[in-house]
Amino acid sequence: MSAPPFELLYTREAEKVIDDLKAKQQYLPKLKKVPKALRLLEQAGPRHPGLHSHDYQSVPGPGGVTLWESYVENRTPSAWRIWWIYGPGDAQLTIVTIGPHP
Repeated sequence: MSAPPFELLYTREAEKVIDDLKAKQQYLPKLKKVPKALRLLEQAGPRHPGLHSHDYQSVPGPGGVTLWESYVENRTPSAWRIWWIYGPGDAQLTIVTIGPHP
């Protein structure tokens, strides 16, 4: 683990979610919140208090690594989250997916 700022890398799934947000008018409110949360993750790091980052124990990450969850929203029905892992390199975070909390 390294200190911020981090370089954010995206899986194809995460890129698809972002593209879908941009393409559908109904997701306009999310389109504002997701980039803000990603900027916080990149610039301030996962320890930023507004992100409420914690390990996500329900599902292992790719290859069995620890999967982390950060908040896009809170106290909202089906609040959105960002799921990510550390790496592959120092000062890098890989965004696995983005979407509503299950």
